[in-house]
Amino acid sequence: MKFTLSWLKEHLSTDEPLDKLADKLTMIGLEVEHIDDKAKALAAFTIARVISAEQHPNADRLRVCMVDTGHGAAPVQVVCGAPNARTGLVSVFSPPGTYIPGKDITLGVGTIRGVESHGMLCSAAELQLSEDHDGIIELPADAPVGATYAEWAKLGDPVIEINLTPNRQDCTGVHGIARDLSAADMGTLKDPAIKPVKGEFPSPVNVTVEDAALCPGFALRLVRGVKNGPSPEWLQKRLTSIGLRPINALVDITNFMTFDRSRPLHVFDAAKVKGNLTVRRARDGETLLALDGRTYTLDSNICVIADEHGVESLAGIMGGEASGCSEETTDVLIESALWNEINIAQTGRKLGINSDARYRFERGVDPAFMVPGLDMATKLVIELCGGTPSEAVVVGKSHGDDRVIDFPLTEVKRLAGIEVPLIEMRRILGHLGFMVAGNGPVVKVAVPSWRTDVDGKADIVEEIVRIVGVDRVPMVPFPRGDNPRKPVLTPLQQRTRRAKRALAARGMTEAVTWSFISKPHAELFGGGQPELALANPIAADLSDMRPSLLPGLVRSAQANADRGFNDVALFEVGQIFKGDRPQDQFIAAGGLRRGLASSKGVARHWSGSATADAFDAKADALAVLTAAGAPVQGLQVVPVQDSKNAPTWLHPGRSGAIQIGPQNVLGYFGELHPRALEALGAEGPLVGFEVILDRIPDAKAKPTRAKPLLDLSAFQPVSRDFAFIVDRGVKAGDMVRAAQGIDRKLITAVDVFDLYEGKGIEDGKKSIAIAVTLQPREKTLTDQEIDAVAAKIVAEVTKKTGGVLRG
Repeated sequence: MKFTLSWLKEHLSTDEPLDKLADKLTMIGLEVEHIDDKAKALAAFTIARVISAEQHPNADRLRVCMVDTGHGAAPVQVVCGAPNARTGLVSVFSPPGTYIPGKDITLGVGTIRGVESHGMLCSAAELQLSEDHDGIIELPADAPVGATYAEWAKLGDPVIEINLTPNRQDCTGVHGIARDLSAADMGTLKDPAIKPVKGEFPSPVNVTVEDAALCPGFALRLVRGVKNGPSPEWLQKRLTSIGLRPINALVDITNFMTFDRSRPLHVFDAAKVKGNLTVRRARDGETLLALDGRTYTLDSNICVIADEHGVESLAGIMGGEASGCSEETTDVLIESALWNEINIAQTGRKLGINSDARYRFERGVDPAFMVPGLDMATKLVIELCGGTPSEAVVVGKSHGDDRVIDFPLTEVKRLAGIEVPLIEMRRILGHLGFMVAGNGPVVKVAVPSWRTDVDGKADIVEEIVRIVGVDRVPMVPFPRGDNPRKPVLTPLQQRTRRAKRALAARGMTEAVTWSFISKPHAELFGGGQPELALANPIAADLSDMRPSLLPGLVRSAQANADRGFNDVALFEVGQIFKGDRPQDQFIAAGGLRRGLASSKGVARHWSGSATADAFDAKADALAVLTAAGAPVQGLQVVPVQDSKNAPTWLHPGRSGAIQIGPQNVLGYFGELHPRALEALGAEGPLVGFEVILDRIPDAKAKPTRAKPLLDLSAFQPVSRDFAFIVDRGVKAGDMVRAAQGIDRKLITAVDVFDLYEGKGIEDGKKSIAIAVTLQPREKTLTDQEIDAVAAKIVAEVTKKTGGVLRG
């Protein structure tokens, strides 16, 4: 909502400075977003006269001007490229050091083609006064040289822009803003009564409302013999100051009423209206050429104003071009009506129209101002355009329902924590238009018709507190109580945050991709069911809910590669969909690495580079599960084809599944299958993972046993290496578990550090080397004791895997 300071003072008698008014507006809930004070911004620009304009010696399109800046100062040399720069021209001058808003530069002394320039002659675009940049500003010959341009041009009327919350429709007009400021002791509200306009003849046009639910009230008046044309200067300035384009007096009056009194109106050229008016639902397929030049196709959910010819206006949103007022208009119908807020919002959204009228009607206008608004607009029409008014035609209700709230005075203290005397409450509420009856402890408060957002005791407390000052509300901590605080975040929310941090710490970049993908891509990753297809997709390739995060990440990685960023590591934590039931929606964490974006180090370096492989994806997946609280000791890594519902989008020989038993698969990792990459239109190799955070078992609310005390051994750990020759199908994990099972208290770690196939190893076999760490607790181990443990390890691994100790 925009308005000027002078416009505000038409409704508020005040001597308060602008900055104080702006601060108070923000404090009472009408947040000031911007103040455009041209006089302040253009204070350095002065009026100057060009004494001479000579051709530049080194440029055909430049002139060297000697400029008289006034006050007896010596002429200033300025190089100017404007085509209208000439001797005797009076224009606007800016000296060196001036900030030029239209160019976003601070002017300095410059040399242009070998000639010094000590300032600038400005265009209107450079001062952000208009879009005209074809030449410098031309002022009348009698303009005072040396005077400040902004003062001479009367640009000293600041424009204030406030950010309204949706409930404050009453402040979509300057009068309502002034009312709030008067309640906040910023001045006195000017609110003269609007005298009814006496009609001099019956209206020849009647109105029928077919559905009162869509139009609770409708008022109409004919004014004969008007002379339409340009509106007066004061009205045009009001509109142009807030960015509106003056059209003609009749239309400008309706725009003025919209912004001055929050009362949208519409005017019809009476000669173009055939017969009486009817407020009805549109018929399916009807069309209207609106005032914005677009043709809209209507349906039965849209409310319209029609005559015997057809639809003439979209009710409460925009008029039709066929019945619009022009300079030839001599008889005008002025309409002031009430509309159903929900229907206005639905119609505007359906047709894509965001008009000033819709903005107000969908929030709810003052029902009691319907007829006074018509009278005020009629008076303006007669004053500016002449004419003779008819009697008003009023259909339906001309006022809203009375609302009275029983208000306990203690509510202010209870809800806001501040003490406000009854006399102060009466003053505040009275200035805001409320009526208070009674002396307590419970009073009756009558709500004014323009405050459609107030319907309860808490709303009245809010009105009192925002005027008294939110800064007066004391900062009091909530009582903690005797019981410990419950965590704010759910376990799943905590897992989500930890997963994101873990992946970011591994050098990956977070991506946010669409929750919808194409049907072929959804089918590739196990989706594509009919119940997951969108009824109204925003694009053909975004037709289905995603069953996995990886398709979106693959597309993002390929988009980066197409632009020269080949080595990327992306991750996403978000929702995936296996069905249309609540239990079929999961939170997953997925990641993707491409090219040299390995977790082992920088992509390209003189010390060497590492290409991302399946083990990077495995490490990423395990890092997420560890951070999310999965039971790491109970995790099993198995070949992907051995897992439940093995994914076909992973390479069978370069992938794996992470599970807690075969019935609870937490996720998958590995290299994406070439066929999957081809279907996704991506170049490989790509490695990735996806884990389901919902499937991680919840931690026990009450642990069954206490966490043991930290036990640090004072003895040196011992490490022994073993290399076994086993069949190629033997899993390294089985070998690790066999070694760990010997003595879990003594053996603290078993790590695989080598895998070898080739020369010296017979076909169908492989060599796996493990490092076993022994941590004594009571004494240093002797060689014999170490050898005994090693023998047990060899025997157990041989028993469980058939492996033979490599010689």
